[in-house]
Amino acid sequence: MTDTTTTKSFRKTEDFAALLMGGLILLSGLLVIFMGYANKITAEQKVINQAMEAIPAPFHTVEWYDQLAALKKLEGEKTAVGSFLKKWTGKPGGWKSNPLSSMQKSERAAAADRSEVSTQHDSYTIELADLRQLAEAAQANANAENYQDEILNANAEQAIASWRAHADSQSSLRKKATSKPFNQWPYLVLLALFFTLLFGLSQIGLGGEFLIFAKGFAFVFALAVICQLLGQQANAKDIGFGYAAWAILLGLLISNTIGTPTWVKPALVSELYIKTGLIILGAEILFGKILAIGLPGIFVAWVVTPIVLLSTYWFGQKILKIPSKTLNMTISADMSVCGVSAAVATAAACNAKKEELTLAIGLSMIFTSVMMIVLPIVINSLGLPEVLGGAWIGGTIDATGAVVAAGAFLGDTALNVAATI
Repeated sequence: MTDTTTTKSFRKTEDFAALLMGGLILLSGLLVIFMGYANKITAEQKVINQAMEAIPAPFHTVEWYDQLAALKKLEGEKTAVGSFLKKWTGKPGGWKSNPLSSMQKSERAAAADRSEVSTQHDSYTIELADLRQLAEAAQANANAENYQDEILNANAEQAIASWRAHADSQSSLRKKATSKPFNQWPYLVLLALFFTLLFGLSQIGLGGEFLIFAKGFAFVFALAVICQLLGQQANAKDIGFGYAAWAILLGLLISNTIGTPTWVKPALVSELYIKTGLIILGAEILFGKILAIGLPGIFVAWVVTPIVLLSTYWFGQKILKIPSKTLNMTISADMSVCGVSAAVATAAACNAKKEELTLAIGLSMIFTSVMMIVLPIVINSLGLPEVLGGAWIGGTIDATGAVVAAGAFLGDTALNVAATI
């Protein structure tokens, strides 16, 4: 009887709703992408990988990079279906003076972009072809000696590196030279309707009303779009003021001026949105990514947490002399694991009073609000790489949502590492 009751109770929680919503989104994507492409793509990838492995040179050759380019063309978003889905979920592009230009571009504007860089692009193409010829010639010299001459190998490797560096450095120029008209607004409306339906149904399962939620969600979605648009402004983006910073700024502005409208509050289920997003993000965190993070990342995630938990509890009891052991343990779990969720679970496990739980959560929210702003600034000022900065954020900031937001201040790599940790 207890197990049945617990199962029914879990199905009424945001955690279950997040698992269901994230699973449905992932399943939909898998069905659309892989039903018509999985076998074909896998076979082609196998052939390309075999060709890359068969290259005898001790360095990455011109042919190796050609095979790599062919491999990248098989990525999901490069297929017809993947390209369509990318339009659905595409982020606004960069802009300087007109934010609407990041969401819509006419044929006239696209032609103007192409014309603006046509001469530069022609020159770049000629230079790239010349550098490739030099790389092929240097590689042929090294091949003539069966790649046994270290000097010839080094010359070939340097020539190929120069060719690739020139190709990589002109990515923005190539993008502008191939500019095409687009209109993101219809896809944005379809995406809004999809999420309204998806999360609206989850709210029905949690005891809410669909229409009331849909009304508030329209405001939340519009605010998210505005933050994304502002985050793509060229000058703001250059100084690292992205969508996460705008979201915090606009949220503080609204809540401290006009206040959050009552009709919006039913859609402010931020934990559900964050948890659903983490389900989707977690689908990308395969064992290979854990290996890429390496032993330091695993150490931070699996060893530091219990050390911080025990150390915090000891400090509270021996140094601060906190009278209540349950309060001390709740605060320790809050600070060392994952913030509010850990505090709630620990308070229930150790029979802490409601006042103690409230105090622990209050402390967590205050320090989290400060750390999610200050820590990325400190990391940037120290010049730390994104991987290290993300690990620091993931191991230091308590609340999961704040970890994601702080990681986003540094970049996508930091966000992935912080969420993984």
